[in-house]
Amino acid sequence: MKSQKKNRFKTALTVTAAGALLATSVVATQPAKPAQAASSKTKNVILFVGDGMGTAARNAIRLATVGEKGKLAMDDMPYTGLVHTSSTVPVTDSAASATAYASGVKTYNGAIGMDANKKSVKTIAEYAKEAGKSTGVVTTSQITDATGAAFGAHVEDRSKQSDIALQLLTKSKVDVLLGGGEDFWYPAGEAGKFPDAPAEDPSEKSKGTQGNLVTKAKQLGYNYVSTKDGLKQAKGGKLLGLFANEEMFQQNEEGKGDIYNPVVSLPEMTKKAIDTLSTNQKGFFLMVEEEGTDEFAHKNNAKMTIKSGQALDASVQVAKDFAKKNPDTLVLVLADHETGGLSIEPVDAEDETGDGISQEDGPFAIANSKESFVVDWTTSGHTAVDIPVTAMGKNAQLFTGVFENTAVFDKLMQAYGFNAKK
Repeated sequence: MKSQKKNRFKTALTVTAAGALLATSVVATQPAKPAQAASSKTKNVILFVGDGMGTAARNAIRLATVGEKGKLAMDDMPYTGLVHTSSTVPVTDSAASATAYASGVKTYNGAIGMDANKKSVKTIAEYAKEAGKSTGVVTTSQITDATGAAFGAHVEDRSKQSDIALQLLTKSKVDVLLGGGEDFWYPAGEAGKFPDAPAEDPSEKSKGTQGNLVTKAKQLGYNYVSTKDGLKQAKGGKLLGLFANEEMFQQNEEGKGDIYNPVVSLPEMTKKAIDTLSTNQKGFFLMVEEEGTDEFAHKNNAKMTIKSGQALDASVQVAKDFAKKNPDTLVLVLADHETGGLSIEPVDAEDETGDGISQEDGPFAIANSKESFVVDWTTSGHTAVDIPVTAMGKNAQLFTGVFENTAVFDKLMQAYGFNAKK
């Protein structure tokens, strides 16, 4: 009976959350003919991806940060939609999902910038570059990990991270690259700014397969930085910042070496990227990813999932501040998929829970109240639930309703006024 009761409670939460989102979409979607929807072109796009961050995760971040009546920066936007997340199978990975967003095709899990037949597909960032705009990728993961890679690389297997790095530099020529993953830019045995086999994770060490790509980047005109001060002082339109061996955090179970304290914060990287890219009078495309919301959810670590989500929200505020001064800018916040089957439950000593890492996390205080909540998990993997997208700025109205992940690319192309080439 307890299990049935618990399941009914989880189902009710899921239905309520989905219903609320759909209701918001209905309110936000005013009658607008498709031909009129993008009557003027968007100059700049800032796309935020909270990796693995489903509706319940956004709610947990909200409750812990601003309480029941407050609004996160990522939620305080006028337009809302729901995105179906499948790849060529119902449950996607980050590579296939990011490829759907970046290029508008459904593909197999693990593919980067390739369709299901392993044919390269042009990305929104490449279209932007072709139009004379600047482009950027910012992430707390490796720059060459799945999400960032899909906006500027084309490989059959996401694990080929050194190949991806080389393509970002020499093929798509992304102007600003900020994040982790130094290990894939240096050949084995040649440590970079961050030492091999650090105490927090001895498995991290240089493993590049394409030579010294930091040297290559410098030869191509990139300003290379590896510290917070270096990033602050960096000038010029081409910037490479590598701030960790792998991810910019340690994704472990709660209390077992879990660390979220990036050398440079996501909001700081976001601001520097915007400041750098916005010097281009033709505009820019920037993708910003928070990876912690996925990696910590894989470990069923609610504390750090929330903490990394708060960093994402602070980054969104940076973008919103820019967009308010530059109204030809479009800001979007979404996820690639949901991770963990996260649910929010009341504090109840008799509530059943899972075993091991799937047991309840919490309680967590609800901001501005005396109430608390706990987080429960159903898996350490991905799920197929729809995820919310919120949008503001030029042509944000395009992102309402319920649509496939591939439609994100179509809508971005429409917002920019680009025509896809067959």
